[in-house]
Amino acid sequence: MNRVRSSNVGYPRIGEKREWKKALEQFWAGKLEKKAFLQQIEEIRLSSLQKQKEQGIDLIPVGDFSLYDHVLDTAVMFGLVPTRFEYSGGKVSLETYFDIARGTNGAVASEMTKWFNTNYHYIVPELNGVVPALVENRPLQFYKEAKQKLDIDGKPVILGPVTFVKLSKGYEASEFKTIVNQFVPLYAAILRELQEEGVNWVQIDEPILAKTISEEELAVFNDVYQQLHRAAPNVKVILQTYFESIDHYEEVISLPVQGIGLDFVHDHGQNLTALKTYGFPKDKVLAAGIIDGRNIWRANLDEKYSLLEEIAEVVSKDRLIVQPSSSLLHVPITVKNEETLDELLKEALSFADEKLEETVILAKGLQDGKETIQNEIAASTKAIQALNHSASRNHTQVQEAIQNLNTYRAEREAAFHVRQEVQEEMFQLPLLPTTTIGSFPQTQEVRKQRLNWRKGELTDAKYEEYIKAEIKKWIEIQEELGLDVLVHGEFERTDMVEYFGEKLAGFQFTQFGWVQSYGSRCVKPPLIYGDVSYQEPMTVKETEYAQSLTTKPVKGMLTGPITILNWSFVRDDISRYEVANQIALALRKEVETLEENGICMIQVDEPAIREGLPLKQEKWESYLNAAVYAFKLATTSVQNETQIHTHMCYSDFKEIIDAITALDADVISIETSRSHGELIHAFEENTYSKGIGLGVYDIHSPRVPTLEEITRNIDRALQVLNPKLFWINPDCGLKTRGMDETVAALAVMVEAAEQTRERLLAKTE
Repeated sequence: MNRVRSSNVGYPRIGEKREWKKALEQFWAGKLEKKAFLQQIEEIRLSSLQKQKEQGIDLIPVGDFSLYDHVLDTAVMFGLVPTRFEYSGGKVSLETYFDIARGTNGAVASEMTKWFNTNYHYIVPELNGVVPALVENRPLQFYKEAKQKLDIDGKPVILGPVTFVKLSKGYEASEFKTIVNQFVPLYAAILRELQEEGVNWVQIDEPILAKTISEEELAVFNDVYQQLHRAAPNVKVILQTYFESIDHYEEVISLPVQGIGLDFVHDHGQNLTALKTYGFPKDKVLAAGIIDGRNIWRANLDEKYSLLEEIAEVVSKDRLIVQPSSSLLHVPITVKNEETLDELLKEALSFADEKLEETVILAKGLQDGKETIQNEIAASTKAIQALNHSASRNHTQVQEAIQNLNTYRAEREAAFHVRQEVQEEMFQLPLLPTTTIGSFPQTQEVRKQRLNWRKGELTDAKYEEYIKAEIKKWIEIQEELGLDVLVHGEFERTDMVEYFGEKLAGFQFTQFGWVQSYGSRCVKPPLIYGDVSYQEPMTVKETEYAQSLTTKPVKGMLTGPITILNWSFVRDDISRYEVANQIALALRKEVETLEENGICMIQVDEPAIREGLPLKQEKWESYLNAAVYAFKLATTSVQNETQIHTHMCYSDFKEIIDAITALDADVISIETSRSHGELIHAFEENTYSKGIGLGVYDIHSPRVPTLEEITRNIDRALQVLNPKLFWINPDCGLKTRGMDETVAALAVMVEAAEQTRERLLAKTE
């Protein structure tokens, strides 16, 4: 009998201490020659493969590595280069590859968006009538490299044709099948060449199967994989899904492939139910995603082993592959480097390397018997129980508050139209009031002073003095510009989630817990490991000081509960919604404290509400209801006079407009820089009756917008929105911009608002 095999779906690219990021940025800056850069990158790639080999992984993925993004890799493999980059055919150069991702002086970068419901971003392929061609076989190259240099018989990983086309843009929905069929011969050629090289297993990722797909799309899947099987019948294909259950289980397991990869972590039990109900083909292997590929907690090996036993009742052990639920791209690399963490917490963590160890342990246990891994099972149980029984997860006041949520008001005292009248009287703002989203430029000097303070080279008093000076400078600048509602600038903050996580109980931060967000941009999400509770005021001191410098209103600035939740690694022993409500109650105290200290405009930002939507549409309602409740729990205890603002990023606004309305914020601002016209069109079809600011200029570009551009954007919005409810603002925070361009752009914005205001008032006289 063949033994139970272990596999990995994908490995992080960045290196244990972000060596990959450093090499990329040195190359982009011209400080590292191309040859030396490629050599460093190869060393990182081979080191990752060697590590997986030493850990005992049987099926090691090759081709999952990327210099920027795996979707972009797939696009350039097929010569899909937007015409603006002047590509003339053949293998796409390294320079053109990076130009597509980052843009040039004369050509804008390709669009970037979220990879399913993760915090990773991919580059959106642009089809637009371009005929694809196979210009290089990347999977074959990476397979040969692993074989020749490390004697690893790797498992090439390819993004599947149906998912690739679904994630692309530049074609009509009616063309979908035709477009997919353009790629099938190219994928067939890749598989044939892999077959000729003697490749045993190939992983083709089709995560689109975890979303709601139509019968027509399912038929396309069947047609595609019939063709691929005929083209290379001797290559064993694992059709890999992840992030959710698959709806069309019977049809998917019947596709002409030799293996099916299913997620048994994020499937809400549905994949397991389908497996037990409908069985599994005797001629296929099941790659069972048992270890959580998206969170950082140690697996309960006893529970995971029991799950494997349930699966093994349906699928014989010789046809089982044990693996993580998805690529480990979404977690940091290793816990071993975390030297400052409390040992109790550290023992309960599992990053990529530790997850592969867990995978190998479970495969061994299933093969040789549970008794052979009893020590490992006992160690995992002990570590998990120690954290669960710790004081950090048993905060009596927090848990009592959650049990008695019905005692907290989660609705504003009065309806919006009543609050609006009170607030108009209170603030006396002009028509089309002007403001900004919150942050002002975080210059190199600001970052340097913060770093010196964190290192202990600057005293608390000196640092506070510096922050106050920055606040004062920018309050004066805002007043000179003529803005109507001011902000303090957020100079004391590094990151909009990290700042609050450092001040709330229940959060912890790592030294090297980096994950890739996009390109070379890596983030270090906080760990929500315990009950979240309020400890002391977090934003009052800076906001109150700013308000003391001006007679104009200054907004308090907070990050909302759902954004904090979605941008963190969240404990998995209680529901995510309970964690969101814990965060909301803590923020509620901060909102009340701001109000008590005379801050009567408070902005609670929720840019991540849309991106947290479940992949299955039928689960949207419960998620959105929970998100709305958490926001209202945080914001509704204030008086009618206090104006609650929120800010969010635009994405398919029409799909969640009811939820946005239900937030009951007095004013919402929406990032619209790359889709202003689309968003305006959404308001032509949907009425919004509260205060709203659609970003009137793009803060992602260093260029200063013209008066005509901003005026045009304002006028377009006023065709569908009530001028009495419309605010004028940039489309996002100004943290990444330079001082001169920021001041110049805001001056144009204020002038455009004043001119439009005068025109509107003249019409009413």
